Amino acid sequence: MIVKAKTGNDSLAAVYIAEMQDGGMIEFVESLQPPFTINEKWVLIISTLCGCPVECSFCDAGGNYRRRLTEEEMFSQIDYMVSKRYPDRVIPADKFKIQFSRVGEPSFNPDVIDVLRNFSKKFTAKNFIPSVSTIAPSGTEKFFQKLLEVKKELYDKSFQLQFSIHSTDTAERDKIIPVKKWSFPGIARYSEKFFSREGKKITLNFVLTEPGKFDTKILKKYFPPEIFLIKFTPLNPTFKAVKNKLQSYIQKDISEYEIAKQVTNEGYEIIISVGEYEENLIGSNCGQYVAASEQNNGMNLDGYTYKVKKL
Repeated sequence: MIVKAKTGNDSLAAVYIAEMQDGGMIEFVESLQPPFTINEKWVLIISTLCGCPVECSFCDAGGNYRRRLTEEEMFSQIDYMVSKRYPDRVIPADKFKIQFSRVGEPSFNPDVIDVLRNFSKKFTAKNFIPSVSTIAPSGTEKFFQKLLEVKKELYDKSFQLQFSIHSTDTAERDKIIPVKKWSFPGIARYSEKFFSREGKKITLNFVLTEPGKFDTKILKKYFPPEIFLIKFTPLNPTFKAVKNKLQSYIQKDISEYEIAKQVTNEGYEIIISVGEYEENLIGSNCGQYVAASEQNNGMNLDGYTYKVKKL
């Protein structure tokens, strides 16, 4: 892996663009997430695939799929970011999270399980929080069985599992995520096995478009608030979102939403994940720079307002 370029703000988020031995391009991200200091919380977001066979309607990572990344290639992303700050690979942050959610659906790559199993052999972290975000594609049952095993064995209290659903309407969900995937009852059955009382609730993530379909009755029918929490995420200004003329339900300057009130009234914990708006300007979104690079035949391109710097 050769890191070819970087963009962002080192005090907030940095996106790294790397070329693999076979010429494929990947991205990985480090985020400091103010107001937390790096000693309080440090988040790394890595790719699991080179390209992605799923082409969600607002995600720039879809398309141009080449292959799965190996365990070594996933560790190389982590090591690049860790060793720049902590050459001894000892990470002092109170919360050190790795999200398997940059480019690629993680359940398509069985080596993700090996990374989880072998993490402690390569790094020392005071509080390691592994996080897998998935659309739950059909045919990945073996991966999820192994994920359940490694979670129970090593990370029962710290693991964060997120299902990206985006709509409670089946037809709209299929339009947003155009692959065969688990039904709501299927997600619920697996989650009941995955959840532990001493661990973290399972997140249902909704990137709601305007107007999107969201029904709290359907939510309550399948997903009990004792097991699930609800996360609303703004639609980031990706190339795909602009092309498909999609608008975000969650807006920067709005703090209260009727849907959020309805969900809270049903007993759910809720997260409205607006985050730092500057991250949109940096472009630290799925496949942002890889997509732009491929459209422009090289690395001479700009983020929304941040320059891409060749390394």
